[in-house]
Amino acid sequence: MNGEQQHKDAAHEFWAKKFNDIDTEIAGLATVCDVHLFDRGVIDRVIRNDATVCRNGNPAAFAKLRSLLMLHYTVRAEAVEHLGNDDTALLVEEIVNNLRERIGLHRGHRRRPY
Repeated sequence: MNGEQQHKDAAHEFWAKKFNDIDTEIAGLATVCDVHLFDRGVIDRVIRNDATVCRNGNPAAFAKLRSLLMLHYTVRAEAVEHLGNDDTALLVEEIVNNLRERIGLHRGHRRRPY
């Protein structure tokens, strides 16, 4: 493996860990708040600080969820600068799909984990 490929692999691994850490925490908080993040418009409502999307009121958890969603988008913008848009999109898609599967199985749902 050449140096350029090693650098690319290391960068991918770095950003994958960042996204996985943030998104795992987001998934946990969404579960605590009982927020269906993958429903249309819900993420935008959370970012706009609309706590009515919570089926389980927990103001502290909702505030942290909102902050982490905004952090996810900040990190995504940084990743695009380093990895490019296509690689970043694939990386985020892979992590989100893994979280959907993991949380969906945990909660007994295959399609809608939140």
